[in-house]
Amino acid sequence: MSAFRKGFTDGIPIGLGYLAVSFSFGILAVAGGLNVWQATLISMTNLTSAGQFAGLTIMISGGSIVEMIISQFIINLRYSLMSISLSQHIDKTMRLPQKLFFGEFHTDEIFAVSMGRPEKLGKTYFLGVIIAPYIGWSLGTFLGAVCGEILPTMVVSALGVALYGMFIAIVVPPMKHSWKMSIVVGLAVIMSVCFAYVPGLKNVSSGFAIIICAVLASLFGALVFPIKEEKDLKTESN
Repeated sequence: MSAFRKGFTDGIPIGLGYLAVSFSFGILAVAGGLNVWQATLISMTNLTSAGQFAGLTIMISGGSIVEMIISQFIINLRYSLMSISLSQHIDKTMRLPQKLFFGEFHTDEIFAVSMGRPEKLGKTYFLGVIIAPYIGWSLGTFLGAVCGEILPTMVVSALGVALYGMFIAIVVPPMKHSWKMSIVVGLAVIMSVCFAYVPGLKNVSSGFAIIICAVLASLFGALVFPIKEEKDLKTESN
């Protein structure tokens, strides 16, 4: 099997998953005041689910460009770390311009399947693996946006609940296996509720509220529940 075919095959399940998630994004974008092509263009130029949903929230609430920049920097910072790790897994034939191009399509799922490959990967594999996810994410957004314009408001509101289902599906399974993560998530929820209802705090814009909750909860988790390095784990086992 050629490298391109391997990549394309690996990307099909990711693309199908993105199709469902981005459908919700398209619906929410139109419900928030964007038109079909604005919503679709966002997904065609940004392949980041969490970043897009956070950015959409800031846009709908009338947040500032500063809030947008800070939130996107924090939410997408993990891609820098993943890119460093993935750079050790690519062959020497890939040049800098090609790395920059494929970096635009770097997502958590593409990183996972790429790192799961035992062999060194080149541009042919990455060209194959990005096709289905990109089409799925863009097409799903377009279809969701179109449905958001033609479906009754009640139906659109009901479908918008899928966004919360997505976040639950992402967060709850790891929480079931880690009480530490449950505490961190619970802390973020408590802070979010405070920003929604506590006098003074509820005046903080939703964009900055998201940033503050994410940073403080993550900082708490890093300080109180640090992840031990592999050598430390080996020392403890001995």
